[in-house]
Amino acid sequence: MNTTRSGRPALTRPDGTPLRVLVVDDDPDLAEVLSGALRYEGWQIRTAGDGASAVAAARELLPDAVVLDVMLPDTDGFAVLRALHTVKADVCVLFLTARDAVEDRIKGITAGGDDYVTKPFSLEEVVARLRGLLRRAGMARQLDEGPRLTVGDLVMDEDAREVTRGGELIELSPTEFELLRFLMRNPRRVLSKAQILDRVWSYDFGGRAHVVELYISYLRKKVDAGREPLIHTVRGAGYVIKPATP
Repeated sequence: MNTTRSGRPALTRPDGTPLRVLVVDDDPDLAEVLSGALRYEGWQIRTAGDGASAVAAARELLPDAVVLDVMLPDTDGFAVLRALHTVKADVCVLFLTARDAVEDRIKGITAGGDDYVTKPFSLEEVVARLRGLLRRAGMARQLDEGPRLTVGDLVMDEDAREVTRGGELIELSPTEFELLRFLMRNPRRVLSKAQILDRVWSYDFGGRAHVVELYISYLRKKVDAGREPLIHTVRGAGYVIKPATP
């Protein structure tokens, strides 16, 4: 089993590269301690001490997750979250707050935050919350899982070329498999028809959009029929696969 220095099973991005996490807190000592704990997970870490530098760092790093303090010297974490979503709409956000008021928790979740921890907190709790968020969002996989891609209850074994949803085997043609694999390797990312044609069919884009539309419809009939949909059309932009809303 591949494990981190902390002894936990190692998590990576679906493509095998290190997860990217931005830590935003105006307490440099706390930020450093948090960063050290997350680096022990084998992840790529950046830190920021205020809202403006957090947004600038996010543009460079394109993080998979952000650990975000609610109280910052130049703004609050809710405003930073809104700005982060313009940089990377699917970023997972874990709020840090010294306030345990119910209205603050509701405000954070309503603003698009995924979870929160209240100070003082344990490093183990922060790491565990982040690992859970990233896995549920389909942004991380465990290295000892082998060549598997997972989005919600949809699982692809790349070596065995098997796809299951909710444990039920789904039969796919070779082209359908390659299309689904491309989508699942990029969960929550909108892929244009041109990108799909280039990756799956090796075509230059030009008059072949109907091919993508046709195969997306085939996949939907096999993957989503009678279930909460995972494959979504983003009008004017392309297609995205993401976990069904609970």
